[in-house]
Amino acid sequence: MTNDLNTLLTALYVRIDDWLGESPRLGRPPQLTDAELLTLAVAQVLLGVHSQASWLRYVPAHLPGAFPYLPGQSGYNKRLHKALPLLKRAIRALAHDTDLWDDPVWGADSTPVACGRSRPTARRSELGAAPSEGVAELGVRSSGLAV
Repeated sequence: MTNDLNTLLTALYVRIDDWLGESPRLGRPPQLTDAELLTLAVAQVLLGVHSQASWLRYVPAHLPGAFPYLPGQSGYNKRLHKALPLLKRAIRALAHDTDLWDDPVWGADSTPVACGRSRPTARRSELGAAPSEGVAELGVRSSGLAV
């Protein structure tokens, strides 16, 4: 898995670095470039690591040498928050590269929401008598979808 992950991170870094171009910074260059920072942030999301502290411990253990410099948690957090507009544009540029960008059909994530569970609603409903036919004993509830 590490080889595949390294390949993905390398391709992601190259794409983001090409998209960014050269940054017109004055003074000393940062130890962690913007392309490296954005690659770290996107990889953290892709791998489903929710904690920045866990992510910063994961990278050197599982991806040794992939990033020559890793800041501490507070430094990573500060840089990431400052780079949020840049990160949004980079994600949009990456999404634009996919086939799904031009797809006319877009999926929607939905969350099941229990419907008709209150007593007044059950009394008003024409389906109020339906649970008496053995469905309620099984614990089956009707649910709708909230989008």
